[in-house]
Amino acid sequence: MSRHAGSAKRGDPEANRDSQSSRERAYSPITVSRSATNEAAMFEGFSRTRIEVSSVGINLVHGGEGPPLLLLHGYPQTHAMWHKVAPRFAEHYTVVAPDLRGYGDSGKPASDDLNDFCKRTSAQDQVEVMAALGIDRFHVVGHDRGARVGHRMALDHPERVRSFTSLDVVASQAAFDNMNRDLAYSWFHWHLMRQPSPFPETLIGNSVKFYLDFLLGQWTAVDGAITDEAYAEYLRCFSNPETIRTTCMDYRAIAIDLIHDEADRGRKISCPMLVLWAGNMARRPGWQTGGKLDMIGSWQERAGNVRGRALDCGHFLAEEAPDETARDILAFLSDC
Repeated sequence: MSRHAGSAKRGDPEANRDSQSSRERAYSPITVSRSATNEAAMFEGFSRTRIEVSSVGINLVHGGEGPPLLLLHGYPQTHAMWHKVAPRFAEHYTVVAPDLRGYGDSGKPASDDLNDFCKRTSAQDQVEVMAALGIDRFHVVGHDRGARVGHRMALDHPERVRSFTSLDVVASQAAFDNMNRDLAYSWFHWHLMRQPSPFPETLIGNSVKFYLDFLLGQWTAVDGAITDEAYAEYLRCFSNPETIRTTCMDYRAIAIDLIHDEADRGRKISCPMLVLWAGNMARRPGWQTGGKLDMIGSWQERAGNVRGRALDCGHFLAEEAPDETARDILAFLSDC
């Protein structure tokens, strides 16, 4: 079964009643329990574990055989976003799919120091995770926030990253250098979540389900792409007040990320890079580029060997277009 938070049609009385009840429920306390059955169904044949790194514990699933492949999720999701493509990758690769620090079931630092949430720190977490698994060099595929972590990892640890794939992300520095009204509108959550605590935490926390459903609905172009099992995990994790706090800290840490990016301005990623992005922008005009930037062009300024294309889907490529996404990534990896 599958669901899509934005698939209700206007004018449909049943859909309108459902939408109204969702808004009402959004302001009530939500308790969602972990379902081992859901995860087992989504990642059949994978093992789940937790690895303690320098300052947090990282939750992950891993499975398959072959060259190692690290999958890094984005906001507002968890490692569950890879459930449609991970089994295909596992036919050829050893797949590791963690929750980033502050997300899912990984550790959530109590700190208010932005350095504890910047991409450099998060990238270091994942390098240590892979080392704990006995892996020194690996491919990286990142979506959304995960791609930003992957970009920093490729710069800070070039000896570790064999290739880098970015899914539906323009480089952070390029975006903020070229911020305009269209991009600011599309990235409203960036500007909301960067506000001082506890303002965004309170707004989001008072409307957890409504907020999550809005993001998934606006950012998805393929109805039914997000399965019930995956959605249940996203809602369970997003309903944790600590997740709301630490994900806001993740977005506030752009202040530190841009300092690191400025120090590396003009420096290019040395490994091969694949860029895949969403071609269906109907629900989110201005997303990533604001009408000024070219997705692949922004990465060609930051990597020496880049290829890529747009897919006919929305933001969640691995869930909306899993066949094309897996096929393009596998073809790219076979050349690396």
